[in-house]
Amino acid sequence: MGEAVLVHIICVLVVVGLFSVSLVKSEDPYRYFTWTVTYGTASPLGVSQQVILINGQFPGPKLDVVTNDNIILDLVNKLDQPFLLTWNGIKQRKNSWQDGVLGTNCPIPPHSNYTYKFQTKDQIGGYTYFPATQMHKAAGGFGALNIYARPRIPVPYPFPDGDFSLLIGDWYKSNHKEIQQYLDSGKSLPFPDGVLINGQAQSTFSGDQGKTYMFRISNVGLSTSLNFKIQGHTMKLVEVEGSNTIQNIYDSLDVHVGQSVSVLVTLNQPPKDYYIIASTRFTRRVITATAVLHYSNSKTPVSGPVPVDPRYRTHWSMKQARTFRWNLTANAARPNPQGSFHYGKITPTKTIMLTNSAPLINGKLRYAVNRVSYINAITPLKLADHFNIPGVYDLDSIQDFPSEGPPFLSTSVMPVNLHDFIEVVFQNNENTMQSWHLDGYDFWVVGYGYGQWTQASRKTYNLVDALTRHTAQVYPYSWTSILVSLDNQGMWNMRSAIWERQYLGQQFYLRVFNPTRSLANEYDIPSNVLLCGKASGRQP
Repeated sequence: MGEAVLVHIICVLVVVGLFSVSLVKSEDPYRYFTWTVTYGTASPLGVSQQVILINGQFPGPKLDVVTNDNIILDLVNKLDQPFLLTWNGIKQRKNSWQDGVLGTNCPIPPHSNYTYKFQTKDQIGGYTYFPATQMHKAAGGFGALNIYARPRIPVPYPFPDGDFSLLIGDWYKSNHKEIQQYLDSGKSLPFPDGVLINGQAQSTFSGDQGKTYMFRISNVGLSTSLNFKIQGHTMKLVEVEGSNTIQNIYDSLDVHVGQSVSVLVTLNQPPKDYYIIASTRFTRRVITATAVLHYSNSKTPVSGPVPVDPRYRTHWSMKQARTFRWNLTANAARPNPQGSFHYGKITPTKTIMLTNSAPLINGKLRYAVNRVSYINAITPLKLADHFNIPGVYDLDSIQDFPSEGPPFLSTSVMPVNLHDFIEVVFQNNENTMQSWHLDGYDFWVVGYGYGQWTQASRKTYNLVDALTRHTAQVYPYSWTSILVSLDNQGMWNMRSAIWERQYLGQQFYLRVFNPTRSLANEYDIPSNVLLCGKASGRQP
């Protein structure tokens, strides 16, 4: 009897011990994917054209993951050109090795593969992925990337009855290689041929009357701001690029290139079909794409004229942008409230002003930042840093403020210190919309204004509940200010989200650096890293 009790106690202790060990050693889940990139044929605007497919799909597969998931994604390139995907808005904490841009990664050669390994660390929300190489984005290869909250982390709205991802964007009928040759010749892209919703000129989204659905809307186009609306329905804004927002109600929303928003829509109208509309903004000619919101009990198809886009232009849009605000009491990916970080009480360590321009260099159109038009190096900057390879990039070419002088070409890198807190002013002196993106971070968009930014402009900043996002628009002849906490070491791309401008030089890299090498600041070089340029043949 005593031996039986003893054996029982030992078994219990072993089970408890194993359970404890499992708790100590537990890791966040791993998700495995294999994606194959090929060419295919589609007719998104009624004309057959070559597109880029991922696993045979255009747009590419939707990537649905959960906060802190570890993503292991093997990307097989079966194109005739080198190729990379970048994960738009994924912070890649301590891991710019996986960012998928030419400053951090060698492109995947044709008929080869590379396995991305990254974590959706402390993030929620709707994001996208797309090709970062050449003008591949003009042929597709993009898709939705949605990060859902962990079950134990509440969201500040009732769980929706369904979830739709809508990729909206302008589109050209021309082959991506032809578009690239056109840009290389020194010309700007013409007006787009159309607008697509999920790669089609017509699609349908179905739901039940009385139920509420999440619509995750992302502008994956090349160059054009779009206005989004659903006929007869209002939209409750709940999330913008990982920020839970004050839940304002809108009839329509401007979504600029590279941006994402998430809204709740209740099907509370008479049962019939309604237009979903994406139309170009700030253009002389308006192009519209429509889809259909279909009530499951509808017997009436869409009819009548398509509702027009907002009559008001930049003033209306800037006013709307100022209403996007942080929900201070809601958590995001972590249990603590968003408002627990009092960004407005931190004094910036430095101010950077970035002025875009469209100069001629060597007789051809280029785009520049503070007079510098970026050119890609054959060796990724991140590899040059790791292997101490000199002469790959220039730390002195791009300055903190614009200066007088002729424009010039350079592989421009701006050095900043890890844990700095900086103010960045995007100054747009052109009569065009701008859209700026920073990899590796989100940032507080604290101010918009007309004309030239001055120090007095700071009086208009929202230092209480500005939301964080990864892409900010700048209106014509206007400025936008952001605050960034540089807590993520690495080599990070600051670029125009308008792909023509990015391709022709409106970009540079922020080198966020601490001289003390530590895994607490940055992960080691991946064992499967691709090596190219001056890094070829070296040992990781």
